[in-house]
Amino acid sequence: MNARLDIYRNPVSAKVLRHLFSASKVLADSPLPHTVQRLVEIRASQINGCGFCLDMHTKDATHAGEDSVRLHLVAGWREATVFTEAERAALELAEQGTRTADAAGGVTDDAWSAAAKHYDDDQLAALVALIAVINTYNRINIINQQPAGAYEVGQFG
Repeated sequence: MNARLDIYRNPVSAKVLRHLFSASKVLADSPLPHTVQRLVEIRASQINGCGFCLDMHTKDATHAGEDSVRLHLVAGWREATVFTEAERAALELAEQGTRTADAAGGVTDDAWSAAAKHYDDDQLAALVALIAVINTYNRINIINQQPAGAYEVGQFG
């Protein structure tokens, strides 16, 4: 599989990606726990079917010391006992924020309330932005048919 467009060399897409990378840096430096960030990125990428992002975020999570059992259970987090209540609340918000077309009202008040029990306003702001940013990356990579499997940890700085 080859990408349809070299998004890193095309001047328009490269400029857009630089802004997305800047947003990602803000989120990485935010008070939202990195473990939660990786889980949310993985879950949204699973829902969207973005192989490139799954490759990247599972490798990054493994490199950061995430347990392989937890990584394998992200897709089935509701039935898994290995996630904290805070992580479960973030995963629910990520799912509802990713599947907005599936629910007439978007994110439910229950999902928001559950997340708000575990995260302060700065963490919630980061969580909301993270869900939006990972969905943006997913869509760019899916539309472009960005190949998966060759990502190396730290490749993007």
